[in-house]
Amino acid sequence: MLSATSIVFRSSRISPAVASRLLECYNRRELSAKGMASMAPVGFIGLGNMGAYMAKNLINKGYPVVVNDVYPEAVADLADIGAQVGDTPADVAQKTDRIITMLPSSPNVLEVYTGENGILSTVKPGTLLIDSSTIDPQVSKDVAAKAEKKGATFMDAPVSGGVNAARDGILTFMVGGKTEEFVAAEELLLNMGKKVWHTGAVGTGEAAKICNNMLLAISMIGVSEVMNLGTRLGLDKKILADILSTSTGRCWSVDTYNPVPGVIEGVPSSNNYQGGFGTALMAKDLGLSNAAAINTKSPIPLGSLSNQIYRLMCNQGYSLKDFSSVYQFLKEQQDS
Repeated sequence: MLSATSIVFRSSRISPAVASRLLECYNRRELSAKGMASMAPVGFIGLGNMGAYMAKNLINKGYPVVVNDVYPEAVADLADIGAQVGDTPADVAQKTDRIITMLPSSPNVLEVYTGENGILSTVKPGTLLIDSSTIDPQVSKDVAAKAEKKGATFMDAPVSGGVNAARDGILTFMVGGKTEEFVAAEELLLNMGKKVWHTGAVGTGEAAKICNNMLLAISMIGVSEVMNLGTRLGLDKKILADILSTSTGRCWSVDTYNPVPGVIEGVPSSNNYQGGFGTALMAKDLGLSNAAAINTKSPIPLGSLSNQIYRLMCNQGYSLKDFSSVYQFLKEQQDS
């Protein structure tokens, strides 16, 4: 913002009072231009359990949003509340200069960005690309390099908080990318979350996310084991959960996303493990963390065992259930 003292008077006929009024008009015009830029159309590709809520929050905040997804019904749901529809990722890139993607896996990200009808086939120079998928950090780096050749900026920005946080707009974002682009990304992401971390260069957002999800898997398995044990010892499940929630064993898997049906309302465990974060996706993320551990020669005995458990769950019909269904899986092992 300019100040009155920063104006150089080129004519003695312009009084300070007139200059001040001109300055006020100039600053109002600058603020208006910035506001219009911030509310320019945003592309959103990937309308699954998380992405749909994220896109809805942008729409609810007044952003024009252009959406795309492989499932027509997901697109229709967003179109019903005002979203424009892009036929392909390339079409979205033609219509917007800020695009957020939320996709299941590395191959999906590569297809959406670098495929025949991908974003990078039509992306405009200066476009900001934000990928909130949880993928291999190296894939993020590779896509960023290709985007840079097109004059666009790619940032990895995976999220934490789960479906309820996506619905309520209180996600945590872990953003990897150029410092000078972070402010623009943060402004947009805060419409869908409450905290945006800048983790460093491209790929570090994904690194933070796979570390977080490995810990989440370990803690969810631990809570499930303890809740199974406690109830078999005669403890009431809600009393045990309350004790754990106020003791040194407290964690998110206990007090916010408890895996035992009926302990907390509104979470997947109380809805037959429907919705939420799928077991197959957790197994995928654990595969990423295990691969990273091998590449960096990092010992992860509990992470490795968690990976084995979730892969076994996928083989036994749990793929589409929420990852907290590990409680049910372990209970069945004990009952057999």
